[in-house]
Amino acid sequence: MDELRSESYVLAEKHYDAVSEPAAVRLWLRLLTCSLTIEKRLRRRLADEFSTTLPRFDVLAALDRRAAGMTMGELSKALLVSGGNLTALVRQLERQGYLQMERDPQDRRSWLVRITRSGRKHFKEVAAEHHHWVAGMFAGMSADHSNKLYELLAELKDSLAANSREHP
Repeated sequence: MDELRSESYVLAEKHYDAVSEPAAVRLWLRLLTCSLTIEKRLRRRLADEFSTTLPRFDVLAALDRRAAGMTMGELSKALLVSGGNLTALVRQLERQGYLQMERDPQDRRSWLVRITRSGRKHFKEVAAEHHHWVAGMFAGMSADHSNKLYELLAELKDSLAANSREHP
């Protein structure tokens, strides 16, 4: 961390002048800054090194975990995206030979999407680099701090879930 500061490279905080904001707002802005920075770097590297996008990577990741495939509805829920956006992504990946679509034998109105052998091979290659990039972004934190942050974010996630039940 000191290395980054000594290089005079300090990430600009989203709404850097939010010092007067309540602690919860400052915390949210800090989380947002970190999340957006990580996402932006991943998007850029996926585009530069693999000519792909983060949404395409996410589709392949979801399907890599489910060898039997997923219906478009299941995939949409898993990725938290609308069906319309997903259809275009799946069709692009199908044209590249990474996915196959077929009618769901359980419900002929639905489509079942599966990752192909070629898609799995491509995903494994991209995922290995993705994991390396993410690890690099967290390399400035000690393992203890990373574990503690993970625990604290789980606590935040639980708080958000409880709050959504109270205020849907």
